[in-house]
Amino acid sequence: MIVSPPLPTRVLFEATPIAPTRTGTAIEITRARAGWKFVHFAVRHIAPGKPFAGRTGTDECCLVLLAGRCRAVFNGREAALGPRASVFSGYPHALYLPPHTDFRIDADEVTELADGRATVPRRLATTLAPRVIRPEDCGFEIRGGDNATRQIVDIIRPDFPAARLLVCEVYTPAGNWSSYPPHKHDVDRPPGEVKLEEIYYYRFEHPDAYGIQRLYDRRSDRALTVRHGNVVLIRSGYHPFVTAYGYNAYYLNVLAGNHRSMAASDDPRYAQFRSWPAPDGRVPIVVKPQRVS
Repeated sequence: MIVSPPLPTRVLFEATPIAPTRTGTAIEITRARAGWKFVHFAVRHIAPGKPFAGRTGTDECCLVLLAGRCRAVFNGREAALGPRASVFSGYPHALYLPPHTDFRIDADEVTELADGRATVPRRLATTLAPRVIRPEDCGFEIRGGDNATRQIVDIIRPDFPAARLLVCEVYTPAGNWSSYPPHKHDVDRPPGEVKLEEIYYYRFEHPDAYGIQRLYDRRSDRALTVRHGNVVLIRSGYHPFVTAYGYNAYYLNVLAGNHRSMAASDDPRYAQFRSWPAPDGRVPIVVKPQRVS
């Protein structure tokens, strides 16, 4: 029997419940807490009449509406985000903000926002501009096949005019595998693989639902039980996920590195499975809205 040593630092974090009448932060992973260079992540709960105000500082920021309806005020502009009853009810609304931007979020109903940030090279700080990302602006991809089928909704793709941030939502039907074949992005050797810091923020359709996140490489191997509101830090190695039978799973990926790429290397023992059979007929879980001309 092989007993793997524990991972050197904590990788699984749980959110703190916030009362509907309060504005506050359910979870926050700073770079210092993660031991990272680039990614900062938080989930904000905003109550009507109790706005959340922030500043991006030297970071770029992507606010993703998880649930609710709100108005964002920034740079003398106002943008409406929502409504979105939950991440399982439809496509995301999001807002990209460049460095040195003050903003305020006013909730029209109880609202939850994911707040993903990344450091910006000084030479790029003045070249970036705010952008409202509507549901119809987001991507659509059915990836995999059979019981490894999942749906990818890109919010900030590599071709988006950002410095480092990459953001997407992933929907995995009940009982299916995701992030499969197991892949990694912990070595900087473009174009085949780039080194990325990555957040997995989980939501499930039911409070009893759960999934298993495996994290492994040559040095360690761990399987984590993940539930609604958990955050997993992908520091290195392969990281496949499977959701338990019964309820669909969602996770938000926030990534950043030195390259605008999501290039990754498959575990060679399982790379053959990219010759996928037909996709699971339960996808898409959320339908992309048509662009209004």
